Amino acid sequence: MSPINYHHRKFRPITTSPNGQTTSDTIFRYYQNGHILWGEYQGGKILKGQLMGIVEEDGSIEMCYHHVDAQGSIRTGKCRSVPELMDNGKLRLHENWQWTNGDLVKGQSVIEEL
Repeated sequence: MSPINYHHRKFRPITTSPNGQTTSDTIFRYYQNGHILWGEYQGGKILKGQLMGIVEEDGSIEMCYHHVDAQGSIRTGKCRSVPELMDNGKLRLHENWQWTNGDLVKGQSVIEEL
């Protein structure tokens, strides 16, 4: 896969583990400069969130994130996203994540480019 630039791309979850907080109403907005990725997300159970990461040569992303949920709690985590180029030319990201506060459990999500 050629280098991926995530700048100004938007994503929406299509699946997530039951212990996750994203829903189909959560929208992620990514920005990129060189190998540095950052973004924001909100919607559904998430009032406001931010993420920061590094894009690797194969297009995968190592990131950390934090958000305030609908109950007013701050949640933090880490995630590895692996890209898949879909037939329509858009990206699907396969994510393995773990909470870094609270119960520290792991989960998986899939998000697709809008």
